[in-house]
Amino acid sequence: MNNFRNKYRNRYYQANVTAFGTIQLHQRNPLIVGLWSIAFPGFGHFLVHKFITGFALFFWEFFINQITHLNMAIMYTFNGDLAQAKDILDERYIYLYIPVYLFAIWDSYRVAIDENKIHLLAERENAKYTTFTMNPFGNNFLDKKEPWIALAWSMALPSLGQLYIHRLLGAFLQMITTIIVYLNSNLVESIHYCLLGDFLKAREVLDPQWVLYYPSIYFYGLYDAYSNTVELEKLFNREQADFLKNHHQSKHFVLHKGEKV
Repeated sequence: MNNFRNKYRNRYYQANVTAFGTIQLHQRNPLIVGLWSIAFPGFGHFLVHKFITGFALFFWEFFINQITHLNMAIMYTFNGDLAQAKDILDERYIYLYIPVYLFAIWDSYRVAIDENKIHLLAERENAKYTTFTMNPFGNNFLDKKEPWIALAWSMALPSLGQLYIHRLLGAFLQMITTIIVYLNSNLVESIHYCLLGDFLKAREVLDPQWVLYYPSIYFYGLYDAYSNTVELEKLFNREQADFLKNHHQSKHFVLHKGEKV
């Protein structure tokens, strides 16, 4: 159940609070959304709440990258070993990768522009929306959270920042992929050897094909947790201001432009 019953009376809504997280419309920079799709296909769609498309592109990236050995080829290219990069790359599948990769960038950029337009209309319409929901899967509600706390938990371990702000789908994706990358790249073991001062052993145990996934996943977790906490705080402030104005402010109250209160 939730605290909102207003089916189909309004055309656009600014947000929807569900047991799995809060979906909201707000102004986004389409270039940033597109850049996250460049970093890892699917991330741009997660930012604009296109979860099914995002999951499809995200797991496609994992699948095609693994069978083409793309990360290994990137590593050899950065090291200047172009011949080795060419030899390890599987050309049979790399041509399947390119159009999907470009589509992810273009589509996330396009959706971000469209959602910005819809947000302006929803903000002007200012329709009421769900602020509290509860069902057998759990409960969720609008409240104030600190962006720096979300950032700090995400720095400790990707997915904890998303759990803090109740973005369960994003947290699940972050947690599963982080564990998979940790286990297959031997990253924790490599860090352990680095702390012991055995840098040669740390390099030997590290798997470049898997570890190159980690920077994109890690920094996306930081950005997603921090930026969404900021926007959720703005959403809470707007909803609280509307509630107080509609229920407690005198109908005869007039605030003139430039007047101090």
